[in-house]
Amino acid sequence: MSSLVSKIKDIEDEMARTQINKNTMGHLCQLKAKLAKYKRELLLDAGPKGGGGGEGFDVRATGDARVGFVGFPSVGKSTLLTSLTDVFSEAASYEFTTLTCIPGIKYWKGAKIQLLDLPGIIEGANDGKGRGKQVIGVARTCSCIIIVLDAMKSLSQKKIIERELEGVGIRLNKTPPNIVVKKKERGGLNLAVSTRLTQLDEDSIRTILAEYRILSADVRINCDATPDELIDVIEGNRVYMPCVYALNKIDAISMEELDILDAVPHYCPISSHHKWNLDGLMDMVFDYLNMTRVYTKPKGQMPDYTAPVIIRGTEIPTVERFCKKIHRQLINDFKYAWVWGASVKHNPMRAGKAHVLKDEDVLQIVKKL
Repeated sequence: MSSLVSKIKDIEDEMARTQINKNTMGHLCQLKAKLAKYKRELLLDAGPKGGGGGEGFDVRATGDARVGFVGFPSVGKSTLLTSLTDVFSEAASYEFTTLTCIPGIKYWKGAKIQLLDLPGIIEGANDGKGRGKQVIGVARTCSCIIIVLDAMKSLSQKKIIERELEGVGIRLNKTPPNIVVKKKERGGLNLAVSTRLTQLDEDSIRTILAEYRILSADVRINCDATPDELIDVIEGNRVYMPCVYALNKIDAISMEELDILDAVPHYCPISSHHKWNLDGLMDMVFDYLNMTRVYTKPKGQMPDYTAPVIIRGTEIPTVERFCKKIHRQLINDFKYAWVWGASVKHNPMRAGKAHVLKDEDVLQIVKKL
């Protein structure tokens, strides 16, 4: 592992020394591809090898979504979990109070959200320092990440944490690039570009593919892609998830400083100790999770507004997805549905399985006889 870390360090130093221009584009793309390969090998080498290295981090996923607290030690993650849930997470004035993953449950707007208080990470966590590997490994399984920042410290902490997460393939507040790489046995490279590329050219694309020993493939690029995005698609192990930056301890700064911090995108000012704006934080997390709540209505009865069916993710929330969420065999008996809510022109309206639902719709399923 030490040799891999040294190779990664050498490549990063060489990239820092290399000037960025058209003549060095191919060389930089090759270095970036090598860097991604070494980091992938480093992740594989850091897997559990006996001895219970992951003890305390094997928390079973439950609920409609999973949200992890990531941040440096002593920024208030444990206090935040205790303030949001009934779970006690030890908090103290010294660092590394939390040594394992502590779960809690928060019910918000009908959704059951699992919150995970993760131990503090340090710079170099993605290279194996501290217990950073286990922490970031759990973070990859989350639906959303809350990066907890200390309002009294420099915002450089934000960039360090982002770099650590980027290093293990977590892409924050990004969508997968519209790139398709289809390998084939022969025929050479067939490159199709539907838009103007400002950060890539054909030679650099071939250089990146050659580093991965891809000599024959159909490559289709439908966006102004960067070398990193092309490498992400080739690697195929990237995780794209929403992220909220919780700026904690705002009770210790002035209003003028808070106005300056307001320019940070995707941020929410809170005070976990005084329980300030925690509702605003949960509202923001709920919006970022992209949840669609659908209420069920049995025939001849009132709708059940206590336990909505949650459809989450980037896929379109159709009636078919709702049926599969209830039971995978229900779609086979599906005849049609009655829908009340914002997705229909009049209430109720008969709809098929391809009908797209909206948040807080009411649905009644009619089965085949």
